Amino acid sequence: MEPSTVTGHSKERPGQPVTTTTKPGNDQFNRPECRDGHCLQATIIVDDDDSKVWSLYDAGPKSIRCPIILFPPVSGTAEVFFQQVLALTGWGYRVISLQYPVYWDLMEFCDGFRKLLDHLQLDKVHLFGASLGGFLAQKFAECTHKSPRVHSLILCNSFSDTSIFNQTWTANSFWLMPAFMLKKIVLGNFAKGPVDPKMADAIDFMVDRLESLNQRELASRLTLNCQNSYVEPHKIKDVAVTIIDVFDQSALSLEAKEEMYKLYPNARRAHLKTGGNFPYLCRSAEVNLYIQIHLRQFHGTRYAAISPSMVSAEELEVKESQLSADQDSDNDQ
Repeated sequence: MEPSTVTGHSKERPGQPVTTTTKPGNDQFNRPECRDGHCLQATIIVDDDDSKVWSLYDAGPKSIRCPIILFPPVSGTAEVFFQQVLALTGWGYRVISLQYPVYWDLMEFCDGFRKLLDHLQLDKVHLFGASLGGFLAQKFAECTHKSPRVHSLILCNSFSDTSIFNQTWTANSFWLMPAFMLKKIVLGNFAKGPVDPKMADAIDFMVDRLESLNQRELASRLTLNCQNSYVEPHKIKDVAVTIIDVFDQSALSLEAKEEMYKLYPNARRAHLKTGGNFPYLCRSAEVNLYIQIHLRQFHGTRYAAISPSMVSAEELEVKESQLSADQDSDNDQ
């Protein structure tokens, strides 16, 4: 189930040329739909600290300048979104799935991600974030609100205030804890008891991904997840938002979900009957559909994440008429 190699690999440094080599493989990322979409695996350093390495998969048409970028949860790596990368790329979207470097502070993370977007020559992007990934996506949108870099957000099983975990008092001590203790903390939020086969596979896969993270990676993510912080919604009120959540057991409380609804009263809501903590793995078809529905509102605009050739003429015509009507409405006011 775990993808380990892709069609290309590069290591980039700012100001240096990119080196790409082709690697054979029969993993999930080496399917024809990903190969045809030019799926590139890259490790990129944008900070002065050489240890801060962004790892990512960049799939789909590189002519798209407003792709959707996927942020993983605490336990995740760039590989956890392989179902989304393969499906969305097959439909003509440009998708970037990434893994964060070690950042201990939210502002430091936001500054690093802004540099990454500059390096990739991306002005504005759509962000999909799962759990911690969703919180980081909101904080980045908030941090860059004066010069917006986020056009829309899809928040999956996410939260807006770290105090819901009741661990803000321990956030500054995670760096001292050994890896096995950090993993035990994360595993404590995984589903317990009987689950269906797809959810069991998803949990096994995420446990494997968790095992691949070292002590500093885990400690820094838990620090970001638990240090005292909350989203200021008035700073991102113009960002289109879709909230994806599940009705069965997950690490998020009902109160946390209700708080998200209050924070984004105009957001689209996508509810999954089941899916646990990792619906993007075990309910990937439904999640991919919700992502597609969210991104469809931008078809025919400069912020489309899809190649124009993959959008039906009828859909483009409808979108153009909607834009024309909106412009007429603005002119009348």
